[in-house]
Amino acid sequence: MSIITLTTDYGLKDHFVGSLKGKIISELPDAKIIDISHDIDPFNTAEASYVVGASYLSFPKGTVHLIGVDIERNKENQHIVMQWNDHFFICADNGILSMLTQKIVPQKIVEINIHDRFPSEFSDLDIFIQVACHIAKGGLLNVIGKEIPAVKEVTELQAVVAADGNSLKGYVIYIDHFGNVVTNISKKQFLEISRGRPYEIVMKPKSIKTILPNYSAIATSEKYPIKTYEGEKLAIFNEAGFLEIAIFRSNPSKVGSANSLLGLNYRDVITVKFLS
Repeated sequence: MSIITLTTDYGLKDHFVGSLKGKIISELPDAKIIDISHDIDPFNTAEASYVVGASYLSFPKGTVHLIGVDIERNKENQHIVMQWNDHFFICADNGILSMLTQKIVPQKIVEINIHDRFPSEFSDLDIFIQVACHIAKGGLLNVIGKEIPAVKEVTELQAVVAADGNSLKGYVIYIDHFGNVVTNISKKQFLEISRGRPYEIVMKPKSIKTILPNYSAIATSEKYPIKTYEGEKLAIFNEAGFLEIAIFRSNPSKVGSANSLLGLNYRDVITVKFLS
């Protein structure tokens, strides 16, 4: 079975997603197409990177991941395929993959160079479809591109350790359906820097001094029901391994969320200070 996942900023109002799936099926009728998300903020490569990174391991090895975010080919952003952790990722070389490759060295990266083999009216997305189906059929990467040593690095939204090692500055990279705010501070990086020291998560308007193992751990007293703690702010490392700021049992449309109640938005700074 050939699995192709789709992550785009196309939304579902227009015909784009349906047409994308139709073209894949026309090229590869037995393809199993899985939607990861089509609600990525337009051109938001950091958000796309987080969503793909948080989800790809749910799929079998050999899955092809088509990432349709900021895909226009130009002098700065070429089209690439990366084989990484036995999965294949097709996207523009615009920094989307740089968050992923902080963890595991890619097995192979190629810059796609087959554009001139297709009619001039082919769009960038049409090229991605052809490449995705080629790989899903078991085709080799060398057939569709030339090998390159690395993907484009984007350091702007990477967590930074202070020179004295006493703080870790990260950024909000994603806001989920519940209004929970995800940062680019990983649990691995936090543990390496903290070395067991007490810490404080500094943000607006108030700080948090404990990272909980799960949401319900906010209920610290046996005297009060869990419902009593609704609306309390908390921090956890989420299932993707990143520091997340949340409001317990938030509801963005009714009672608010970390995004609305704490005023935390994309690219806002979150700092973890370690206390010696």
